[in-house]
Amino acid sequence: MKRTIMTLVASLAIIATATAQTTDRIPAKGFAMFSAKDTFHPHEFTRRAVGDNDIQIEILYAGICHSDLHAGWDEQQEQGLYATYPMIPGHEIAGRVVAIGKNVTKFKVGDYAGVGCMVDACGACAACKMDKEQFCEKGTAFTYNSVDHFHGDEVTMGGYSNTIVVSEDFSIKIPANADMKRVAPLLCAGVTTWSPIHFSKVKKGDKVAVAGYGGLGHMAVKYLVDLGADVTVFDRTEEKRADAARMGATRYVNVNNPEEMSGLNNTFDFIISTIPTNYEPIQYVAMLKMGGEMAIVGLPDKSTLNIANMAFLSQRKVYGSLIGGIKETQEMLDYSVAHDIYPEVKIIKADASEIDKAWRNVSDGKVKFRYVIDMSTIE
Repeated sequence: MKRTIMTLVASLAIIATATAQTTDRIPAKGFAMFSAKDTFHPHEFTRRAVGDNDIQIEILYAGICHSDLHAGWDEQQEQGLYATYPMIPGHEIAGRVVAIGKNVTKFKVGDYAGVGCMVDACGACAACKMDKEQFCEKGTAFTYNSVDHFHGDEVTMGGYSNTIVVSEDFSIKIPANADMKRVAPLLCAGVTTWSPIHFSKVKKGDKVAVAGYGGLGHMAVKYLVDLGADVTVFDRTEEKRADAARMGATRYVNVNNPEEMSGLNNTFDFIISTIPTNYEPIQYVAMLKMGGEMAIVGLPDKSTLNIANMAFLSQRKVYGSLIGGIKETQEMLDYSVAHDIYPEVKIIKADASEIDKAWRNVSDGKVKFRYVIDMSTIE
């Protein structure tokens, strides 16, 4: 009862602040890292005031993505991505609208809303006009650890926090009947796997494979099974074999078992690699049929694709895929909720030590399949 009253009071405080519609910045609190070797600490900061085209969201749930670890630990320098501290990660955000700007038409106070991997883009370049805002030619503003060129070059702070202000154009409508405890990871893991599956036009009866069976991989399995594809799962542990079968996969391959890895060349029409750690992609390329396609969505810090070997695996396509645009994200979310396709989640408290523990488990591959922080428990 006490926790319920405290949560209600906190929510009312957010509403009172936001609906004032002043130019004052909005107080916020969350969990930040202050260096690559740091653990999480409670951190108070401010969000920009709600603009005419903005909404303010009280964050209820925030997913933990493996890419959060790469960013927080500053492991993406070879990709030209550098960490800025203090950093509040989190790009899987689900919550409730508590304030709207005067020009907002898509949302009203009380609606559920989500934020994925980006919070702004120019809207005018070729990529944006193609609904591919993640490739904005003027620089996409990602949800955290990103310079927001559209709001005074402010460094963005993510969803491990109690509130966020974002343009309605970069907010996702969450249906009222959605399972809010499980919806947040769809805004990254969902669209990241949905997008290449549909780009490659996977269809019923196709022989497909999912390499890596974690937060991204299990969502890929769910979407592929829903399409009627014949799904094989590759992972490095026996602990997930039963889960793969339960979700509809027809075959599970333990990559550490040479017998299971043999005889698979020229087998698959489509492979999606969600592997977040270093591996040799060419072994999976060889498993494609001629004309097959492999989408790479996992973000290992160091992996190479041997071009000479690719020449001997002719007429097979390998491409990278980065999340999805706002329109595609909304389509994915609507479809997922309508078809009851959600991630498997473990809910944890909004506590620095709990988040630290979750990160260690994600890094060690000990989680099935997505941690979600209950931000209503933040103190």
